[in-house]
Formats: sequence, structure tokens, C-alpha cells
Amino acid sequence: MTQMRQIVALGAGRMGRGIAHAFAYAGHPVTLVDLKVRSPADLEALEREARAEIQGNLTLLAELGALSAESIPGILSRIAFVGREAAPRALASAEVAFEGVPEVMDAKREAFAFACAHLPAAAVIASTTSTFVVDALCDFVIRPERFLNAHWLNPAYVIPLVEVSPHAATSPSVLAQFKALLESIGKVPVVCAAAPGFIVPRIQALAMNEAARMLEQGLATPEDIDKATRYGFGFRFAAMGLVEFIDFGGVDILYYASDYLARELGDARYAAPALVNRLMHEGKIGLKSGEGFYQWRDRDIAAYRRDAMARLLAMLRQVGLARSPAGG
Repeated sequence: MTQMRQIVALGAGRMGRGIAHAFAYAGHPVTLVDLKVRSPADLEALEREARAEIQGNLTLLAELGALSAESIPGILSRIAFVGREAAPRALASAEVAFEGVPEVMDAKREAFAFACAHLPAAAVIASTTSTFVVDALCDFVIRPERFLNAHWLNPAYVIPLVEVSPHAATSPSVLAQFKALLESIGKVPVVCAAAPGFIVPRIQALAMNEAARMLEQGLATPEDIDKATRYGFGFRFAAMGLVEFIDFGGVDILYYASDYLARELGDARYAAPALVNRLMHEGKIGLKSGEGFYQWRDRDIAAYRRDAMARLLAMLRQVGLARSPAGG
């Protein structure tokens, strides 16, 4: 699938535009398809709006040094825009179609029916839904073995992560090829089972609600909570994954911290899950015991610690907080 060149984005809203940007940037011809019935004047206005947004985003990236301004016309030339009337021809040559219509089940059903009536048999179709699990949508497509969810994070043309969620009938080869396609344009795909919220939104919702709850309780200012997340929470987890960090610090630290918070705050949501309790009682507490969520016994621990520190120092330089020692 890394050789596939024809990409269609169904839905000309922000997600469709972001996906078109990402693939066109990587050299793929992309067609943005607006499925709504519109007058020619309204369709032309929407196209102008979509192209202006994509061009504006590219211009900003150029101003920030991410690309040369001279490359922008070439990127834009790879993006076509069609309305419902011309959509069948675009779909007929598509090798991958990303559905990004509004998060309404009837809209999804209609979009898939329209797309599947025109897509080639070998095409892969992916929903970019952030609301519906893949199992709730797979009955809407003709070839479910070539269907999966692909949840992009906004802005789609910048954020590397794409959460890919197959269903039971998704072909393993389609999944592997789809991941390879995403990797070929610089994305980082992760696979998660069909469940509400994927990975990031579930973690994010908890963290964001907790930040709002702390504000509600008057525990800190918005500015200090944002500093804490940028230079502590976010800083650390940009260099080290959440699960990796549990093993790095120790499952026991999480276990005791969870117990303390649950008791002191009188809130069971802070209690550790059964898996953490089991690892704790089995003595599998991470890096220092040789096993935790990861297997560490065969790793060069000194080399790993050096790499982890290098990642943190790189982040420190990135945010402009790396300092030379006083008197040096």
C-alpha cells in the first residue's frame, strides 16, 4: 500500500482538509469530496474556503521554517476538489478513502453507501470518527474486510499520531498495509481495539477534567496548571510514554500514590486498577525488578537510562530551558 497514490477524503471540513494537506505534502494526489447537495455557487465558495485554509496552514508552516514557500504551489496542485455530482469519478480511481463527514450516524451511513457504490473492489475505506467504534460502522460498508477506523488528532497535518482501530473482520494484510501507508507520509500509527475513546481521548478526557476540577476547587490558577502540564506532565511524557514511565519510576510508586490519593481525597477514581495491584503483589515493579509492564531482563539498563536522559535533555533544549552551569 505504500505505492498507493490516489487518496480521497470524503467530507471537506477541517479533518478532510487536514488529511488532504498531509497526503499532498507527502506527494500523493488527493481529492477532497463534498457530499452535500449544493448550488454551484455554494460549492465554489466552499472550495475557495477549503483551499484558503490549506494554503494558510502551509504558509504558516513556511513562516516557521518547516518548508520553503516555493514548495506550496506544488503541494496545492496535488489537491483536487469535487462536489457530489463529480464524486463518483473521483471515487472510482481511489485506492484509499477517508470518511470524515459529521459525527451523525445517518450521515455516516449515507456517506458509506455512496462511497461503496463507486469505490473499486480493492480500495480501503477508513472512518476518521472520534465518536463511533468501528463495530458500529462496519455493517455500512460492502467489503468489511477492507474497512477500519483511523482517528487522526487535530491538526491532522501536524500531529504524528493516528489511532487505527480494526474490527474482527478487518483483513490483517489490509491493516499492515494501511499502517505502512501512514508511516510513509510521516505518521505514527498505533493499533487499538474497538472501544469508545480510542487511546488518547480516554487519557486526555481524564486529565482535562481533572484540570478543570482543580480550578473549580481553587487549587491553582489556569496559568500554573498550564505551566505544570507543559513543563512537568507534558514535558515528561513527550520524551517517555505513560506505561514506560510507570516501569521507569516503579509500579510500586504508582501503587502507593494511588492508594494515598484515593484515601486522602475520598475518591475511588484514583484507586489503582487490578493490573497494577497484581503486578505489585507479584513483585513485578518495573525496571528495578527486571519486569513490569515491559520485560527488562534482557535489556542493557545502563544504555536505556542514558537514552532516556538524552530524550529528556533534548526536550529541555527544545523548550529553551537548557542552561550551562553557573561559573562555567
